[in-house]
Amino acid sequence: MSSVVLDKVTKVYPGSYLAVDRLSLKAENGEFLVLLGPSGCGKSTLLRMIAGLEEITEGDLWLDGQLANHLAPRDRDVAMVFQNGALYPHRTVRGNIAFPLEIAKSDPAQVRERVTELSKALHIDDTLERRPGTLSGGQRQRVAMGRAIVRQPKLFLMDEPLSNLDAGMRTELRMEISALVRSLNVTTIYVTHDQVEALTLADRIAILNRGVLQDVGTPAQIYNDPATAFVAAFLNSQQLNLLAATVRTPQNQYVMLDFGPHRLTLPWSDPRAYAISQHTGGQVLVGLRPDGLAPVPESYEGPSFFGRVRALEYHGHEWLAYIECGVPAVPVPEPPDRRAQVNGRKDRSAGLGGLVRRMFSQPEEREEQEQVGQNVGSGIHRRSDIIVRLGGRPVWRAGDPAKVAIDQARLMIFTPDGARIDPPRR
Repeated sequence: MSSVVLDKVTKVYPGSYLAVDRLSLKAENGEFLVLLGPSGCGKSTLLRMIAGLEEITEGDLWLDGQLANHLAPRDRDVAMVFQNGALYPHRTVRGNIAFPLEIAKSDPAQVRERVTELSKALHIDDTLERRPGTLSGGQRQRVAMGRAIVRQPKLFLMDEPLSNLDAGMRTELRMEISALVRSLNVTTIYVTHDQVEALTLADRIAILNRGVLQDVGTPAQIYNDPATAFVAAFLNSQQLNLLAATVRTPQNQYVMLDFGPHRLTLPWSDPRAYAISQHTGGQVLVGLRPDGLAPVPESYEGPSFFGRVRALEYHGHEWLAYIECGVPAVPVPEPPDRRAQVNGRKDRSAGLGGLVRRMFSQPEEREEQEQVGQNVGSGIHRRSDIIVRLGGRPVWRAGDPAKVAIDQARLMIFTPDGARIDPPRR
């Protein structure tokens, strides 16, 4: 096992492209840490810096207590699995898996035994004499995992290994990766943009956007208690309802969130009330997940919104209702883009060495370097709709009047720039 510590790590590519911005993060011994974020957020760059495939512009990397900024990749005892498998096409499955042990001049009998055992664990023992070109995508990824695991490294790095597979194969391999890595008790850092993968695989999740670390915590902490509006919106299977409200404290009796045609009140006994009251007279952003709303009859007198059903969407296992309620949704605030502010930094990746690294970097990595100012597909909608999750059977038709109860315990309150008003509990 190995711990990984990133201390204020920054990566600036030629042309002053800031890919990672002063990021500090720790992966504990034996932990499964998932780096999650949209394309171009810096997660693959971070992984490649840990592996030694990219130089660190500023900051320090510590592997198992040893400063590793200038360690060669072969000296880091790291195994990496890429998105495309990266197998040797001229070698059989057995030859691909055994290759790291052959290079290390391990005993041939032990090599055969270890390859056979590992292939059975990965369910590819019947393909050992085949070449990669004859395998399915899922089988190739299993072979790539076997080659990484067979030499028993201290650290696994996985760069979106399931993104090229169909949904059914992703689910199957996701379960196998989780079981196998945990049985080996090896520290693992896994990169993905898929929220389901992150929630199901991780011991902890670190969410990045524009090279900036947004939040770190267990899957339950990140989902139920996000640190920013971006995190709440990104880690959501449906679109997040993000609405603007004005804070009022009428005669200091309670805290009111004024949406115009709708109002919600919080008693002073609510642990969030004092922090929200500091914004009296100003605007805040209120986040509501679609499953925090529920249809109720018109006679319901609790906290609620009312409106008219604009549209219904069938998702197979559930319906979503879009309700016009007169409260315009607002876009998710983005962190400031500091990429234009790095011209004065020393760029250690410039020159011939940097050019060679860029030429031989992965295609998705080059794309990440070039995507400046990309808009995030985080479920932003600007119509005056609230989205309600209805379950397997709709209770309305398009055009019907609708009233929905609000679970106020699940309200998430943010400042206009997207920061949580009441600090998340970690």
